[in-house]
Amino acid sequence: MSSGIMVVGSLNMDLVAACERLPEPGETVLATAFHTICGGKGGNQAVAAARLGGAVGMVGKVGTDPFGDALLDGLTSAGVGVAGVGRAPGPSGVALIGAGGAENLIMVAPGANAALMAEDVDREADRLAAARVVLCQLEIPVATVARLAQLLAGSAGLLMLDPAPVAPLSAELLRRVDWLTPNETEAAGLLGRPGSIDDPLGAAEALRGLGARNVALKLGRRGAFILAEDGTQALVAPPAVIAVDTTAAGDAFNGAFAIALAEAAAPLDAARFACAAAAWSVTRFGAQPAMPTRAEAMGLLQTA
Repeated sequence: MSSGIMVVGSLNMDLVAACERLPEPGETVLATAFHTICGGKGGNQAVAAARLGGAVGMVGKVGTDPFGDALLDGLTSAGVGVAGVGRAPGPSGVALIGAGGAENLIMVAPGANAALMAEDVDREADRLAAARVVLCQLEIPVATVARLAQLLAGSAGLLMLDPAPVAPLSAELLRRVDWLTPNETEAAGLLGRPGSIDDPLGAAEALRGLGARNVALKLGRRGAFILAEDGTQALVAPPAVIAVDTTAAGDAFNGAFAIALAEAAAPLDAARFACAAAAWSVTRFGAQPAMPTRAEAMGLLQTA
């Protein structure tokens, strides 16, 4: 069993309307179902890592509303430690999700996530510095992420940053990132190149040029392109599956990638495991409920 994973990030309640197809701008479509599901990129990645066998702790904020209680219950039921999760007066974070045709549109109201401050990270400094891998995202204030990077400078663990939703990041922050894990949209935003990524190697090299030591560029159904400081560069294809809901595939990838790296896997082996976990997740509906166990991810990996 792996150990030493810490996640600093968002906790949202996902309000999901499932429909046959997503609406065009200005159009109304009838949903076929509505679901309330625990989510948030931070919570999703923490649950993903815990389901895959990691000893995982979470640093975040929930509100004083009933959603906050449900989000804490969701973490603890998955085996995620919540000692670092505080309460902020007011509402918890909420994500409004339209899911249709295996695609999704997401709008996030940060709520309590916006109250996760540098001092909250400071209180967890010892546990964060002792972790093998620390994951963070950008659904919390960028200043808090920057403080986290400062705290981890010189520690033996790895800092993995999922730049989602994309935001301007300083060179100082990026130089402290061991693994930058954007998807195509986020990579294009960081590079100022709107559109899809037709040249993964060129994009990964440009992202490393911004300061990050290593890049795992998530390419959806194409898999992930890995560019590491040890010279590793390759496209890792995912197992073939029939997608039902892609909502948290990137979070499944990050949680699995962190576990594999914590277990000292080589970058390409870690990416293969992560692609299998992400592929499994898209065959199920929802965010945290779709995260695979170790046996499920390994079973899919062995059939690839």
